[in-house]
Amino acid sequence: MSCMSRSYLELGRSGQKRRTLDALVDAARAMVADGQTPTVDEAALAAGVSRSTAYRYFPGQRELLAAAHPETGSASMLPENPGDNPAERLDAVVATFIEMILQTEAQQRTMLKLSLDPDLPASGLPLRQGRAIPWITEALDPLRGALGDAELRRLVLAIRSAIGIESLVWLTDIGGLSRDEALASMRWSAQALLRHALESAPPAY
Repeated sequence: MSCMSRSYLELGRSGQKRRTLDALVDAARAMVADGQTPTVDEAALAAGVSRSTAYRYFPGQRELLAAAHPETGSASMLPENPGDNPAERLDAVVATFIEMILQTEAQQRTMLKLSLDPDLPASGLPLRQGRAIPWITEALDPLRGALGDAELRRLVLAIRSAIGIESLVWLTDIGGLSRDEALASMRWSAQALLRHALESAPPAY
């Protein structure tokens, strides 16, 4: 959520403002799930909110699309008491991340399409912001003594490249796997990358 929308939300009658915000986000998410790229005006119309009110929450389309992305509110993918085993922590995060992708696949596919649009600024598109990077990094935190920061970063990026909506699209649409098979493949790939990194450091670049 942008600073402008936060400031407006915090100014009195917060319950009503929260309901209005939720209505706009829900409308935008429904439109994204249908393969659309909603503008603030279109989301306002679908939510039954006036245009002027909608723009108080979302100054532009990129802020609206960022808020509509399913990953926005997720701070961590680790379960409670995850332990210190990096392989188990990583598998838990990868499984939860991919399950979230599967549950919101239509929205994720639309966001992937938007992320490839050069006319939309990167700052408003979650898939260009690497939001899964902190989740994977947190999972692998016990490795900080075995890998340096640069090596850990390279491993995290390699794992992210093997999971997510991009990989799901390739594995199902091109590779012909079922979604269960794609999930298993991505989990296996993440573990394989981790094992290899512990045997031989990720390539420098």
